[in-house]
Amino acid sequence: MRDLGRELRAEFLGTFVLIVFGVGVVAQTVLSRQAVGSALGVNIAWGLAVMMGCYVSAGVTGAHLNPAVTVALAAHRRFPWPKVLPYALAQTAGAFVAAFIVYVTYAEALTEFDGGVRHVAGPQGTAGIWATYPQAFLSVVPGGLVDQIVGTALLVGVIFGITDTRNAPPPSGLAPVLVGLLVVVIGASFGFNSGYAINPARDFGPRLFTAVAGWGGGVFTANGGWWWVPIVGPLIGGVLGGWVYDVCVGRSLKGG
Repeated sequence: MRDLGRELRAEFLGTFVLIVFGVGVVAQTVLSRQAVGSALGVNIAWGLAVMMGCYVSAGVTGAHLNPAVTVALAAHRRFPWPKVLPYALAQTAGAFVAAFIVYVTYAEALTEFDGGVRHVAGPQGTAGIWATYPQAFLSVVPGGLVDQIVGTALLVGVIFGITDTRNAPPPSGLAPVLVGLLVVVIGASFGFNSGYAINPARDFGPRLFTAVAGWGGGVFTANGGWWWVPIVGPLIGGVLGGWVYDVCVGRSLKGG
């Protein structure tokens, strides 16, 4: 039990670091009306945020920071299933607290932007700072679900490759850098449809925060009830990506 507590604290802090920088860069970009920030800057900052979160927690847990990664590790790498839910809750809690910190830091800029009235969408919509929302053309199913499955399958499949010591592992201590770069390239190539959540905790924790911080239940009903897609899609995609890596590469390696 003591070990689990230590692991949960590490997952909480690592996810907090990831989300506080990731949501922070979106807040800066949106609230400055793109005067300070750009799409490229957002992608790079999210990658760096992942890298920092990994460095904070990797020595204790290996830095899951994502329920989709945790589930994929349980499905394919013998991570204990009883730990999956506690990890996911710690990750979501870290994301929720990070969302709060970004909110209080940018509270005055937020009020200047929307006049103190919180909008989910529209010209003064700011809910998208904290959680992901799809483009108007994107369907919930199949479009949105496919988007999240593909993005997360790429994330987890490549993470499995990077961390597979039987393959061509990076030098000691450099795996977080490569995972951060992986997130940059996913954002740069698959971020247009819905903002590449690819992480249930990253999306649900901040979304839940906005629901209680002034945006209301609209954060769950917007875009045809989009909120469940960044949860279910990544969980499916993570397991699928890990399976594809193992079938195509992992089982061909020594000890596979």
